[in-house]
Amino acid sequence: MDKEQMQNYIAKRVAQELRDGNIVNLGIGLPTRVVNFIPENIHITLQSENGFTGLGPTPSDDQLDETIVNAGGQIVSIQPGGCFFDSATSFGIIRGGHVDATVLGALQVDEKGNIANYMIPGKMVPGMGGAMDLITGAKRVIVAMEHTSKGALKILKSCSLPLTAVNAVDLIVTEMGVIKVTDKGLVLTELNPDYTVEEVIAATEAHLEIAI
Repeated sequence: MDKEQMQNYIAKRVAQELRDGNIVNLGIGLPTRVVNFIPENIHITLQSENGFTGLGPTPSDDQLDETIVNAGGQIVSIQPGGCFFDSATSFGIIRGGHVDATVLGALQVDEKGNIANYMIPGKMVPGMGGAMDLITGAKRVIVAMEHTSKGALKILKSCSLPLTAVNAVDLIVTEMGVIKVTDKGLVLTELNPDYTVEEVIAATEAHLEIAI
């Protein structure tokens, strides 16, 4: 798979984790693709931390409205019944525990469910954004990311980058498969048929229990 295919594969698989009636926040980058793969029989409310609910699918070129953007600055659509509000209300929703699930990218995740996703020391730091609030405020944290980055392993025994949150991740979805974070470590629960278990293990520094 090329990069586009990998990211769509991940987004489609993450969409299967969402439940009818959920309030869900999608992080910038790859997670924003999830909105395009939500099953028709599943009705969820997508919340964007820059101040609205009712985030819709990626608009077509003839439907672009440059005044409606998500937290990453991408032009998006809004569903009927959507609502705009200020940042205080937005983060009140997040910090108040009203978000059922958040889907975020990550630079690193480790076997304890720690996540690093906001900076690499020595490089420009765009800012924490809403990541820290979302990871600690959402009821479920799903990491959607490519399994490795230019050959560098991202699922580690222990994160080496500054942490965004500790013991916070519930599920990791990559192009290789689905990994559940448990009290006893990481468990591979689903495998992409394009890969072998051995390939997943080789691309993962952390120990994996195999449950497929």
